[in-house]
Amino acid sequence: MFKPVSSRLNIPAEEETQLRFWKRHDIFKRSSDDRKDRPPFVIFEGPPTANGKPGVHHVLARAFKDMFPRYKTMQGFFVDRRGGWDTHGLPVEIEVEKQLGFTQKSQIEEFGIAEFNQLCRESAFSRIQDWERMTDRIGYWVDKDRAYVTYKNDYIESVWWLLKSIWDKDLLYQGHKVVPYCPRCGTPLSDHEVAQGYEDTEDPSIFVRFPLVDEKDTSLLVWTTTPWTLPGNVAVAAHPEVEYALVTAEGTGEEKLILAKDLIEKVFGERPVRILKTMKGKSLKGKRYAPLFTFFLTDKPAYYVVNADYVTTEDGTGLVHIAPAFGMEDMEVAKQYDLPFIMTIDDAGSFLRQVHPWAGMFVKDADRGIIQDLHERGLLFSAGTMTHTYPFCWRCATPLLYMARPTWFIKTSAIKDRMVELNQEINWVPEHIKNGRFGNWLENNIDWALGRNRYWGTPLPVWECSACRHQVCVGSRQELTELTGTDLSGLELHRPYVDDVRFPCPKCGDGEMKRVPELIDVWFDSGAMPFAQWHYPYENLDEFKTQFPADFICEAVDQTRGWFYSLHAISSLVMDSVSYKNVICLGLILDEKGQKMSKSRGNVVDPWEVINEYGADPMRWYMYTSSPPGNERRFSKELVGEVVRSFMLTLWNTYSFFVTYANLDKWTPDSALIPQFSELDDWLLSSLETLVRDVTRAYENYDVIAATRPVEKFVDELSNWYLRRSRRRFWKSESDADKAAAYETLYKALVTISKLIAPTMPFMAETIYRNLVTSVDEDAPVSVHLAEWPKAEEGLIDEELNRDMTLVMKLASLGHSARNKSNIKVRQPLSEAAFAVGKAEEGGVIQRFGDILEDELNVKQVRLLSGNEEAVSYSLNPLPRQLGQKYRNLSPRIRQAILELPAQESALKLLDGINLVVKVEGKYYEIQPDEVEVHTASKSGYEVVSEGPYMAALITTLTPQLFHEGLAREFVRRVQDLRKTKGFEISDRIRIAYNASPELAKAIGNFSDYIANETLALDLHRQELTDENFFRDKFDGEDLVLQIEKVQVND
Repeated sequence: MFKPVSSRLNIPAEEETQLRFWKRHDIFKRSSDDRKDRPPFVIFEGPPTANGKPGVHHVLARAFKDMFPRYKTMQGFFVDRRGGWDTHGLPVEIEVEKQLGFTQKSQIEEFGIAEFNQLCRESAFSRIQDWERMTDRIGYWVDKDRAYVTYKNDYIESVWWLLKSIWDKDLLYQGHKVVPYCPRCGTPLSDHEVAQGYEDTEDPSIFVRFPLVDEKDTSLLVWTTTPWTLPGNVAVAAHPEVEYALVTAEGTGEEKLILAKDLIEKVFGERPVRILKTMKGKSLKGKRYAPLFTFFLTDKPAYYVVNADYVTTEDGTGLVHIAPAFGMEDMEVAKQYDLPFIMTIDDAGSFLRQVHPWAGMFVKDADRGIIQDLHERGLLFSAGTMTHTYPFCWRCATPLLYMARPTWFIKTSAIKDRMVELNQEINWVPEHIKNGRFGNWLENNIDWALGRNRYWGTPLPVWECSACRHQVCVGSRQELTELTGTDLSGLELHRPYVDDVRFPCPKCGDGEMKRVPELIDVWFDSGAMPFAQWHYPYENLDEFKTQFPADFICEAVDQTRGWFYSLHAISSLVMDSVSYKNVICLGLILDEKGQKMSKSRGNVVDPWEVINEYGADPMRWYMYTSSPPGNERRFSKELVGEVVRSFMLTLWNTYSFFVTYANLDKWTPDSALIPQFSELDDWLLSSLETLVRDVTRAYENYDVIAATRPVEKFVDELSNWYLRRSRRRFWKSESDADKAAAYETLYKALVTISKLIAPTMPFMAETIYRNLVTSVDEDAPVSVHLAEWPKAEEGLIDEELNRDMTLVMKLASLGHSARNKSNIKVRQPLSEAAFAVGKAEEGGVIQRFGDILEDELNVKQVRLLSGNEEAVSYSLNPLPRQLGQKYRNLSPRIRQAILELPAQESALKLLDGINLVVKVEGKYYEIQPDEVEVHTASKSGYEVVSEGPYMAALITTLTPQLFHEGLAREFVRRVQDLRKTKGFEISDRIRIAYNASPELAKAIGNFSDYIANETLALDLHRQELTDENFFRDKFDGEDLVLQIEKVQVND
């Protein structure tokens, strides 16, 4: 006996039951331990930051990261599902700064670095309970007890080893470059960090005059969106081959302006402009202009036109102002022309005291004053604003400034080609990411800005001599011990403790080696996890060897410039190898209207609201099936609820039906009765094995949609076709070989489905499996997650049968549509259904499966149409607009010629996509299908629905016999509804008393045997029923009063 199953599904309660079972029996640990001697399937867990609250996007990532390890575990692989936590960096520092009320970096040093970092250590796990609770509740299996932590000394030491390896290859260097810089956090950012913080913002858009020194009333016209950089200007760049023009504009008097000729209309609009002369950009080279600002004296020649190939004419004026301190290309130009370098701002992004009008003011706040100053001095040509995409700090949302800074870099540009080459070995999902978003990122690679001027993070392990500037990169605590002559094996590797380590310079012997102040980019921390999680190479060499590279990783698509990149870069630099073989990139989650979720919009969905109402499985299933992994997906509680209604309830009701009837018949999988399988059983088993084959193939190809949606389709056909077509086999009282076949077929389907959905809906899978398998087989694995993945029995797959039954279901669907169109209920029998099919060989399907179609459509017989014209008449409607555009004055005659064609023959050609040919005034014209509408009309006595070449035609004329049979079926339905209302068991026998209008009473009398058999009635009689409490109904113009009562039957 199976445990009885309620038809009312409470998913959250069922899931909580399975959670307790997993915990009680340590199922997750056993799933790994039982396979430790098996081949490994390696995954890397992208470390989340544990001081932030987990959101629905984390559920998305964890759902996808869970399905493939579960699948591979069931396939017999050993999957070490080690977790990890990203605990360093600005996310943690900013949280502590908020707690302390700090707004500036200097406050941290006044407070004390040791004390601040201790608070950071504590804050790093402030949300750990939220994460663990969410992780457990959604069924994401990850080893939290062995999770790697990026702030642990062993982890940091492995990171040092990686940096030392890069240093030894002469790829780690100190440079002075223009880098993206956060003035709030006081530190540079790497290019891949910048990529995560772009937002649309409104900035000034101004055109400025740069007056030429040697040409009266003549100015270079320059456009900029960063007025604050103008005090640092030292030159203006023109493209050497672009054509520039000297112009005067209406309303500007004698003033002459120089700009790119192609941009005149864009700059001046409809304002009249006269071109005085044109010249190439190379002829402008060397022209001197008066500096806009003179806050700083220059020690080199400046304020003249230079040539630069990067200047474009896409926007602006084709002239670019050069401020070497605030632009990467500007600095390169400055090096080429030996231009002076003017730094006008401090580390906080505020103007220096020399810029006296705006001294101490944040540069962005000074824009308005600078614009006003230019206006007052007659240098402002025009001013406005523009909305464009601008980088903001990905952690604190401060606008970034591009400014020259001394910092440390990894020379990734030196191995760019190798990174591109290794990328070709990786399977990307979606595939276009490989040579698109990620490939382009690699192709345009610039050196990795590694240094960070902060406090809580991995210290850069470089010591520098105070005397000779000799530098040493340290790769371990042992190496530091040897350099200092002091046992530093227990050294805390964070600031300020590591800063206190000093030793004599090994080169000059005079100076003291002191660590440089920088930390490293936290993305290097996370990208180092394949090595550092094992404390490689200082421990666990064998473990590392078997767990690198990863077979599978998965995160959101923004990680193409984050974790995916740092993993790939570090592995390429140190191991000359890929870090991962397969990667799934997930698209963004939007709200149900397609808007990006944000707190300001108030449209963020709390995952707990969804879980508490609908459970984790429906949410997971929605994530998998709503769209391909790389696409954006809309998300809401209501959309998850639709999964419950459209899929999970269907599966549950099928499962409930099976358990209910199997228990009634005391059927078990080891039943001695030899089954006699029907063609419907053969089809279902063939479809099931096809499903196993195709889903397995999809998992192997990391095709999430193909691993999930076909299961949904199969369950729909299992419930709404196989089970509905087989109900009478379960209902009949005798236990025979046919009923045994129905039980065995449905049982195998449900058990197999429980295994196929185990990676994606682990709770529902466990519920079904434990009841159907472990309750009757004490030798079976106690959990579906310890069971083996099903293997397709290829011998049971009958592709022809699969195709034929698909056609039968299609024809049945068309037949039902025809019924709906004619408003004839399914319970009303009809005399005949006739069909048209697309291929001649499909005609035999109607004969072969005629009994199924007859029963499904409630018709007495089915057949092939002798031709479509038997049931349908066609007419042609030439479309005046299309014909008029194409044939102009000739269109009326073309239209008339079309109408004179044989309607039936012409309509069928058009429906098949074949052009018609008409002759008008001695010429032939081809008429295309989209130029003529084909109208169809059912002939009298028929109701017709078609789809492409397929057609169902129902004969709708009712004989008295058919009408009475329909009334009898309606009567049965009301008896069955009353049985449910009264709470009768499915097997209860009943007595029926009724009173009915004459026509209905006649129908009941004519079909009394049918009614008694369908309703398990031992007695059916007509009598006066006057009690108001009796069931009463009106239908099809008939009146009915009904009473039923249970009858006790002795075994």
